[in-house]
Amino acid sequence: MKEALLHYLWKFRKLGNAATSQSLFTTSNESIEIINPGTHNQLSGPDFFNAQIRINNQHWAGNIEIHVRCSDWFLHNHEQDSAYNNVILHVVWEADCEVYDVSNQPIPTLELNNIIDKQILLNYQKLLETKNYKFINCEADFAEVSDLLVQNWLERIYFERLERKVLEVERLLMLQKGDWEAVLFAMLARNFGTVVNADAFEEIALIIPFKTIRKLAVANNQLEAVFLGICGLLNTPGERDAQTESWLNDFEFNKSKFDLKDSLHHAIQFFKLRPPNFPTIRLSQLAQLYEKHTTIFAQINAAKTRKEFQSLFTIETSTYWQTHYNFNKTHKKRIKKLTPAFVDLLIINSIIPVKFAFAKAQGIAIEENLLELITAIPSEKNSIVSGFHSLKPLKHNALNTQAFIELKKNYCNLNRCLSCQIGNSILNRG
Repeated sequence: MKEALLHYLWKFRKLGNAATSQSLFTTSNESIEIINPGTHNQLSGPDFFNAQIRINNQHWAGNIEIHVRCSDWFLHNHEQDSAYNNVILHVVWEADCEVYDVSNQPIPTLELNNIIDKQILLNYQKLLETKNYKFINCEADFAEVSDLLVQNWLERIYFERLERKVLEVERLLMLQKGDWEAVLFAMLARNFGTVVNADAFEEIALIIPFKTIRKLAVANNQLEAVFLGICGLLNTPGERDAQTESWLNDFEFNKSKFDLKDSLHHAIQFFKLRPPNFPTIRLSQLAQLYEKHTTIFAQINAAKTRKEFQSLFTIETSTYWQTHYNFNKTHKKRIKKLTPAFVDLLIINSIIPVKFAFAKAQGIAIEENLLELITAIPSEKNSIVSGFHSLKPLKHNALNTQAFIELKKNYCNLNRCLSCQIGNSILNRG
């Protein structure tokens, strides 16, 4: 028996016959009625706070502690911890001893091992204790869970993932002293850097004051020079071509003018990147974005549809990079625009989190608009997404794929089936 299952049984009142007062008794044969199971505590202290129960028609309010055995109370030294002074009921699988409160009075105990539906225990064993799965614990039963339940859970999981991204926005908002435009720039910069150069690109956004970004963006080709220079990319070995020499001169001038650093803590990487994701290309596109749109924060807040965002991010590199991916190596002329797929990633990982966080700060509800936006974006392609689609045909959109990633990493991989509505549904099957 696992304590996590006992938490689940108490929280959702899966006790005896629908947890009616007639079916529950303490080990002293006193009747128990659950009025409110309390708030589940995931931190230290009693397992459920502010519960309400009746024992022999006496109304009690306080905390609930749950263990596999009564003796675990002493194993965990609760008798020495004042946090447990207000425990009104000890819920256990096996009552192997008496437990007393600070007044040396026995704490009422509810023993579960003879009143739990055996089918729930069998389902639990199949779901969490057998290890004959390849992808997730419930893969054998996933297809049988109702589409409506799965879709509702995926929507909730998506917003859970989004809330965590909002924490990152709030971190940046504190670093940028409440400047939302600077926060947007940092979020966009991080995602322009892709996974490999995300930290380095964010560092650029944090070490250059955004007021300086604004000034450089209205000066012809100066912003790109500063981005390349601060990354150390203009110090190329061998003879520099005319454009590189011009950028280097511009960077040296602006470095002195704005007191800028000339190096990063995070090294810029090219290794294992496809040429369209080379930092040279992405830095140029980022610079061109801010040179083209001087009011981008307002434009992003006004835009609502995927089509509007795709239009807003119709950006290409400066002329030099039409024939280069790196310095001193030319190729046939090629326009290097942001692809629709890359813009979709910017919407998912930068724009929606900033829009959501800003709306929350303003007390505005935009969840419905965000749902319309995220569901209009095509599905991402990765092993997690294909794994879920192999179990059950579901809608191919970015809301589901983002939710799949959240579900797999923060529920399935951590065996949090008891906290998952899909796992709950399977657990309660007859």
